[in-house]
Amino acid sequence: MVLDRTLKMGMVGGGPGAFIGEVHRKASRLDGGVELVGGAFDIDPRKSKQMAKDLILDKKRCYGTYKELIEKELQLPEGERMDFVAVCTPNNWHYPIARALLEAGFHVMCEKPMTLTVAEARSLVEIVKKTKCVFGLMHNYTGYPMVKLARDMVRGGRLGAVRKIVVKYPQGWLATAIEKTGQMQASWRTDPKQSGGSGCGGDIGTHAENLAEYIAGLQIQEMCADLTSFVKGRKLDDDVNCLLKFNKGVKGVLHASQISVGEENNLAISVHCETGSIEWHQEHPNYLYVREMGQPEHVYKRGNDYVGAISAAAARGTRLPSGHPEAFLEAFANNYVNFTDTIRCKIARVKPDPLMDDFPKVTDGLRGMLFLDTLITSAKSKQKWTKFKK
Repeated sequence: MVLDRTLKMGMVGGGPGAFIGEVHRKASRLDGGVELVGGAFDIDPRKSKQMAKDLILDKKRCYGTYKELIEKELQLPEGERMDFVAVCTPNNWHYPIARALLEAGFHVMCEKPMTLTVAEARSLVEIVKKTKCVFGLMHNYTGYPMVKLARDMVRGGRLGAVRKIVVKYPQGWLATAIEKTGQMQASWRTDPKQSGGSGCGGDIGTHAENLAEYIAGLQIQEMCADLTSFVKGRKLDDDVNCLLKFNKGVKGVLHASQISVGEENNLAISVHCETGSIEWHQEHPNYLYVREMGQPEHVYKRGNDYVGAISAAAARGTRLPSGHPEAFLEAFANNYVNFTDTIRCKIARVKPDPLMDDFPKVTDGLRGMLFLDTLITSAKSKQKWTKFKK
């Protein structure tokens, strides 16, 4: 073993009623190498204490603010203090909290989008370089084994050079103004002060962008975008449509929507290459559809030996035999496994296995913010195409 103890985890955000914080707590501990020891779970100290009580945590390690968390945890000896902290707050708090944690020497797992602005994202890139702390960004869809298989097939040239990428992410939960009813998840996501300059684009469009670049190993260079707020009075977009130009002459289409009635969480991607195509659906994540020229369609199923023979990363991210579905929590957990294994190697001062390096990082967060900045600029522009900033 690289390290003869569990890693101690803290959390900022994820208080009572939070969705994503609870997912982080479950996923991070799925494989047994992490223990949650405390946190500052809510901006309201009373709610934070209630969350700690519900989680049966030591009340001495339930803090009123992230600043108090840093101050008190640094008073503990190394090995007893938190090794890393998960930032699960609304978007406007990501940057100041992550910056403070990194500068104090804590490793960080952060929710997406990473910051509110490109400038903040660039700043975090430099802080990570300076502190040499491990920084993970929770783009959870990269954690699915069949996504990793798709990546290794496409990047390995099995289907020839990439020509076109089509990625969509339709949801329907914001088809009405539920933010006006006090629904917590909707309230902050539709608030520019908490969510940033784009609603649908920041919440789910960044997932689509990240998935496309991850599988293809390409970067978006230009965009022609349209943003719409269909729900009357909503301050941020709830529907996104983009034409994309990647490097190497690859073209793409990206569609994200939160007003598509009847859709739940239908993230899907198709990558069309010279001699074949792949297709993956998040709502049916254990299957990858592969279509090669002149051949019948093949359905690759998670957990089979033939998957591992093509993709060691997919095999590493598989826990159960074929026919036993793995999905959302396990994908989160796969990113946590690679993130925490990298931390263990850092503590033990050994070089991590390259497969451990397979998790979204601070540079992916910068890509996400460049995407959002270009998305908003393009939607406001009268030009057909808008180039990504360098």
